[in-house]
Amino acid sequence: MSPAPPGEDTPVPRSWTDRHGRRPLKASGGLGPGSLALAAPVSSGVEDTIVHHAQCSGARANRPLRLEGAMFEQEPARDTSGKERDEPLRLAAFLRDHHQHILARWQNTTHALHSHRSAQGTPPVHHIPSLLEGITEALAHTEHGVPIQLPCILSDMHAFARLDQGFDIHELASEYGLLRRCILQQLAAAALRPSPSALALLEELLDQSLSRAMLSYTRLRERTMNALDGMMQAAMDSPDMETLLHRLLCLLMETSLQVDSATILLCEGDGLQVRAALGLGAEKSLGLRLRGGKSFAGRIAAGRQPMAVRPALEGVQDEDARRLGLLALYGVPLQEGGKLVGVAHMGSRTTHAFSEADTLLFRTMASRATSLIIQAQLRARELAARETAQRSLAMLDGLLDSSTMGIAILDRQLCFTRINEVLAKLNGASVQEHLGCAFRDRVNPFIATSLEPLIRKVLETGEPIEHFELSTPIGSEYLPGHTWLISLFPVRASTGELLGVGDVVVDITVRKEAERALEQAVSFREQLLAVLGHDLRNPLSAINASAYQLSRQKSLDARGRQAVERIRRSGARMGRMIDDILDFTRSRLGGGIPVTCQPMNMGEVCRNALDELQATFPQRQLLLEVQGDTSGSWDPDRVSQVLGNLVFNALQHGSEETPVRTVIRDEGAHVRMEVWNQGEPIPPEQLPHLFDPFKRRPSDQRPHEGRGGKRSLGLGLHIVRQLAQAHGGEVEAHSSAEKGTCFEVRWPHNRA
Repeated sequence: MSPAPPGEDTPVPRSWTDRHGRRPLKASGGLGPGSLALAAPVSSGVEDTIVHHAQCSGARANRPLRLEGAMFEQEPARDTSGKERDEPLRLAAFLRDHHQHILARWQNTTHALHSHRSAQGTPPVHHIPSLLEGITEALAHTEHGVPIQLPCILSDMHAFARLDQGFDIHELASEYGLLRRCILQQLAAAALRPSPSALALLEELLDQSLSRAMLSYTRLRERTMNALDGMMQAAMDSPDMETLLHRLLCLLMETSLQVDSATILLCEGDGLQVRAALGLGAEKSLGLRLRGGKSFAGRIAAGRQPMAVRPALEGVQDEDARRLGLLALYGVPLQEGGKLVGVAHMGSRTTHAFSEADTLLFRTMASRATSLIIQAQLRARELAARETAQRSLAMLDGLLDSSTMGIAILDRQLCFTRINEVLAKLNGASVQEHLGCAFRDRVNPFIATSLEPLIRKVLETGEPIEHFELSTPIGSEYLPGHTWLISLFPVRASTGELLGVGDVVVDITVRKEAERALEQAVSFREQLLAVLGHDLRNPLSAINASAYQLSRQKSLDARGRQAVERIRRSGARMGRMIDDILDFTRSRLGGGIPVTCQPMNMGEVCRNALDELQATFPQRQLLLEVQGDTSGSWDPDRVSQVLGNLVFNALQHGSEETPVRTVIRDEGAHVRMEVWNQGEPIPPEQLPHLFDPFKRRPSDQRPHEGRGGKRSLGLGLHIVRQLAQAHGGEVEAHSSAEKGTCFEVRWPHNRA
């Protein structure tokens, strides 16, 4: 650290002035008072070598002298002639006049020397002009043949820059040798021959610069290497991110004694979070989240460039910096490949500006810390992913073990990677015997031949195959007559990569047997109903004809007429049941219930149908209401059948004290038929199943037969829906205690 910021004078004794009474030197350092102090020690062997080199090159015992803003040192005066004293001045004037030419020579020469670094561009040389100016001024102010010593900061800046760019010490020394050569070449080109004493003074100044640069380079490099070694050790010893960041900050504060606070912030979402802090205000700032670019760290993150400020002087909007009394702040972005990882900054309340050595070391440590942080984040993500994978595998194993279905997973080579006990037993081997084994080697040949093409299809297309039924022949040696429901699905990684195929096997042999038995029973019932429907018509016709003949006999008394009337009603009821059976049979076995549409008036057809029903049920009140134009094209017999079934259903389940009301209404695109009855409402859970075949309600009985009446077949409402759909219409049911029960049929107009 330099003891005072640039631009402020270093206190020196009043007697340290030259004979011209020039102003005191600005604190820029030197080998005497005001020299740049480096915190890390350098090995004595290297330092002795550099000091010996400086002594051999003409370094004298130091005596301070102030000249034009730079502290120089000179030896005791020696007697020289006037002409000899003017030689350094002539050389200084030459260097001043040919300053740009010498720099151009040096730049061209160093560019060729460092051609292997051309991919990174020409190294900056902004410090070399200052160094050449310093040499010129030192020669111009020579007294008694002794030049004033150069400020150390000039060589230090050159050394620090080259260390930052990755130059080794030999390349650094070569650049000073090239500067010496360029000066001599410029002298030769101008045919100027300085005196040996003037050239010796020039050599002495160049040697001073080289010695100081090598010393600064070596010290800072050793200091940097020690810090980086400590960082690597901290990375190896840190079990988590927080421990690593804390140890990195400890190393920083140990390396630079004037660092009073250090902070590392990492990107979290759209802001920064303080993940590690050490020194002043560390406890309060830890965990703090920052958003926006007003804070010091936010400005660094937004600019993506290192930043040095003085909070007290530059109006930094950082309350913590002002509260802690920090005089200097320096921060750098932590970024890798253009991606911002976070921000690191350090502060001091003992100095107004960090030295070049400290900022270079901080940048180097921050760069290495970025790599370590990224590695730690990757390790943390890898560990989390591994734990997630382990939990997933544990859940998968638990699912496999507890499932009653057979489950297996095959890789892309069709080898088993997972299988549960259910499927392993089905294949006749243990779970362990399956793992790593080829599919064909463990599965029955018939099964393998049937499934392998499907498995390969899933691998090729990436699409699942679901609900594939596979049955073994009755005469098979392997589980004859068994049936399995098989689903194959692709197994993918989180990246979408296809890893293999999953296989789910369900034994549905018992279910298939039950389905076959049910199908046989249904088929038998439907065939039986069809036979009964046809065969019952002949005796029913004879009964109806005989009843009709009996009703025409005048000799029948009242009792006989009642008996004949009961026969006719029973015959009519049996006729409707037979019609329902035949229609149901046609809908299930044939192409649907046939309809023959013709022009008709639905109001008139319904009125005639209700008259017939009223004659059958004289004790009940049947009402009809017709609204609008109800003409259209429908099958009149089927319309009468629908109305008869709905009214008959209303008579069965409605209240005997209330009428059954029928409404026929024109609604433009269709004619609506409504049949209303009052009574106990239909439970909501039964409404969706009212139109299913053979569905009967507990109160489904003939009203005129009382409580002991026989139940219906449960086909009436099913036939209603079939007939409505045959006309392109639809039927719905609504029921409530307030409004009663209503069945609605919508008949589209003009159906051909």
